[in-house]
Amino acid sequence: MIALNADARTFRPLPLPSPVNDGTGSCLFTALERRRTTRHISAAALPLQLMSNLLWAACGVNRKTGPLRVPGRTAASASNSQEIDLYVALRDGVYLYSAVNNLLEPIVARDLRVGGLTPRQTGIDASAPVQLIYVVDVHRLTDTTGFQEPGLQDPEIQKSYYYVDTGLIAGNVYLFAAANGLAAWFHNCDKPGLAMHLGLRAEQRVLFAQSIGYPEKVECSLSSATATDSDQRL
Repeated sequence: MIALNADARTFRPLPLPSPVNDGTGSCLFTALERRRTTRHISAAALPLQLMSNLLWAACGVNRKTGPLRVPGRTAASASNSQEIDLYVALRDGVYLYSAVNNLLEPIVARDLRVGGLTPRQTGIDASAPVQLIYVVDVHRLTDTTGFQEPGLQDPEIQKSYYYVDTGLIAGNVYLFAAANGLAAWFHNCDKPGLAMHLGLRAEQRVLFAQSIGYPEKVECSLSSATATDSDQRL
């Protein structure tokens, strides 16, 4: 039982009405209702347009000028350092998401999706078409163009910030997945192996990974009548 001081004893529990989707934020409310972790993901590829939307929702540019004239992002970061990079592991290789340029920069021409899973984990395969790999660049915290908070030089404070910032991006991904009928799973990964294969610098560290795709056993396809060049699948 929580110990209450004398003044607090006069307080009584305040019952809340049940959450109700009143329509003012219906899309967000529905996505929150549907948000969940789904570990079994189909190998079916995602259309390129859906991939673009997913990455923008994760940490894309949502305003040309944010704090200190730096483009603003859909996910907040400590002192606007934007220290989390998203590496996108696909069947044909790994790319780095460039939010400002809205493109995937090729990094490694090799399928490293299995590295997005915890080594020796059983019961899960690496068939998910997309593995998002979260990598922190600590240099952007220590040398941020944002507010020069003294704590940004402290490794423990740095860690608390980049873990929170990763969670903010991952949360965006979860909500996008829920709103678009996709499966999402945030998990650990082969940090040493990925760091080696991605050729990361000493100040870069692999943190976590997130599997994305259609839910397994759910048949998803595009109508040939509506498919366009932008529907290229990854």
